[in-house]
Amino acid sequence: MNHLGKCKIDVECYHIPSCDIGQGYCDNNGVCKCPILQCHANPDCLGMRCFPRAPPYCNNGVCRCPKLQAVETKKRTNGVDLNHLGQCDTDLECYTMPSCNRGNGYCDQKDGKWSFPLVDMRNHQRSVAVLVTLVVALALGVGVESHKDQPLSGIAIHETTFHLNDKAHVKASPTLLGSNGQHSEIVLVEFSSPHPSDDDWIGVFSPANFNASTCPGDNKMVSPPRLCSAPIKFQYANFSNPRYNTTGTGSLKLQIINQRSDFSFALFSGGLLNPKLVAVSNKVAFENPNAPVYPRLALGKEWDEMTVTWTSGYGLKIAEPVVEWGVRGGERKLSPAGTLTFARNTMCGAPARTVGWRDPGYIHTAFLKELWPNAKYTYRVGHRLSNDAFVWSKVYQFKSSPFPGQNSLQQVVIFGDMGKAEVDGTNEYNDFQRASLNTTKQLIKDLKKTDAVFHIGDICYANGYLSQWDQFTAQIEPIASTVPYMIASGNHERDWPDSGSFYQGLDSGGECGVPAETIFYVPAQNRAKFWYSSDYGMFRFCVTDTEHDWREGTEQYKFIEQCLASVDRKTQPWLIFLAHRVLGYSSTSFYAEEGSFGEPMGRDSLQKLWQKYKVDIAIYGHAHNYERTCPVYQCVCTSDEKTNYKGTFNGTIHIVAGGAGAGLAEFSDLQPNWSLVRDYDYGFLKLTAVDYSNLLFEYKKSSDGSVHDSFKISRDYRDVLACAVDSCPATTLAS
Repeated sequence: MNHLGKCKIDVECYHIPSCDIGQGYCDNNGVCKCPILQCHANPDCLGMRCFPRAPPYCNNGVCRCPKLQAVETKKRTNGVDLNHLGQCDTDLECYTMPSCNRGNGYCDQKDGKWSFPLVDMRNHQRSVAVLVTLVVALALGVGVESHKDQPLSGIAIHETTFHLNDKAHVKASPTLLGSNGQHSEIVLVEFSSPHPSDDDWIGVFSPANFNASTCPGDNKMVSPPRLCSAPIKFQYANFSNPRYNTTGTGSLKLQIINQRSDFSFALFSGGLLNPKLVAVSNKVAFENPNAPVYPRLALGKEWDEMTVTWTSGYGLKIAEPVVEWGVRGGERKLSPAGTLTFARNTMCGAPARTVGWRDPGYIHTAFLKELWPNAKYTYRVGHRLSNDAFVWSKVYQFKSSPFPGQNSLQQVVIFGDMGKAEVDGTNEYNDFQRASLNTTKQLIKDLKKTDAVFHIGDICYANGYLSQWDQFTAQIEPIASTVPYMIASGNHERDWPDSGSFYQGLDSGGECGVPAETIFYVPAQNRAKFWYSSDYGMFRFCVTDTEHDWREGTEQYKFIEQCLASVDRKTQPWLIFLAHRVLGYSSTSFYAEEGSFGEPMGRDSLQKLWQKYKVDIAIYGHAHNYERTCPVYQCVCTSDEKTNYKGTFNGTIHIVAGGAGAGLAEFSDLQPNWSLVRDYDYGFLKLTAVDYSNLLFEYKKSSDGSVHDSFKISRDYRDVLACAVDSCPATTLAS
């Protein structure tokens, strides 16, 4: 390690001669150094520092850090504008700019202004992600792929050693939260360490006695680890404290939501892969940790039914779950609710069954029936205690569904793969789902012009870290408590080997569908088989479960045909097919590399049904981008029109809408003839049924809500009846 000058903080070392393998940094002795490490494999590089704190990797015998890629300032990073921060001529002038979360500033060549950098992970992201999670996976006996998208998986919590230091401290305030009935508050965490470093981090744990948990037996370790519960969120100690390395003191403002238990905050050194527990804070708790929280509406099995589901800490032995509801301004009544929960042993594997497990509390669902069409209702959820006292949530409101076929303006939002993010910036390992906050913000902003939401799979990417389901339901509460929030099953909810999923991947992190099927209600006959139909006015939605077999001859295939065939197109003209994986068409690179341009066997099994029953639009997630096809059948465009479709149906339009928040997926260099519009950005869809004959489709940007792509369908009932290719029975001259 070469000495290159005296320093107090890392920033003072950024001007040193270029380091071939990573930036200069200030070591604990106050000396600028350039990292130089020889290696044979990635683990040999774990002692090297990289900025941002992504693990180094081994390349041709030399340890290297993920490269920084200069980008134009008008581009966006995960949905966040890259801000101009000053004039410059060279990169060196930008190194002392305000801290960038993803590396040093650079000088934009286009307009000579400071800009935030992007981490270029294209060549190395796979090896870096695998390296971080390999340590966790090997110890827990699970594969690597299930953790690749979850920030908490980067913490080797089971490797924690205790280095409690009397001279270090952590203090959290206030200690009592929610005294005014709120379920989210900012906590100030103040901390100090006698030996500060860039690798120090704060973990938020709940329950507060996190070091008292026992380790499950299926870890199969000779010497059980001291800690077996992952934090619910984390942040580096120097996140808002640039002089932390010098002063050894700092503070963070962290958002805490009510999750049915108390909280503590722990200071760790040693980074994420070799955590050393240095100090633990006092406990913080909500005034009523059991309170009913995060209500979420869903359409029922009948058109005049709305369901409301919420979470609490009240089991049936303590209190009785109820909903008080009625037409706004009218008489209110009480309806009972059913209660479900699930246990650790219902999880299929790690981390859901090990370090990611957290008690989900109790999930309550009430069925509000015999609703008037298009009426406004108010409701509140709560519990009747043994002394007949009630504990209530605040009052919410919703609008009931229109009668199936009712001719009125109806607006539905659809997207996939949103995930969750923290408004306080925690858990931002690789900045992996920050744009989900933008999507959530736009949905809330447009809520008065939204009747229902369909989130078609990859809901929150908990991937076995169950605390994240609470975080997600809190994030969407303003939406889900006001309009029906319908979900579909994705690979990150369901897939696990030997669990009955069609795909044998590890993407659910051992959840194998249990949390999603319990925390959200859908009107399926069997929630373990997550397919269902849903009528909303002039719309019929056929929602499929791509994580179960959909091929011809299967139970789900029969459901799909029944759903498509049973709709009355005279009064419900708009037939929409929804699925998580792309069963139709996509030119996303990973599909193009397979040569299938969609899920293998998807079109082969289903395109004759789409054509026969004249499905207007098929919408998918899974590929994290936006793409629209022409009306297409058997890979051939059936119309030259691009924005204003009129008259007889001739082919289904396929849409990929998987860019609601999770990291974007690149397109192939080849754009097939059937691909009309592609957008490598974050966004969501909005369908507006104007009347029986006119449908408006819009694709909106998550960054600002602007319409980036749109088209109209104008079609009368006689156009639906008319025959198209393979849409009517074969005839002969005799018939």
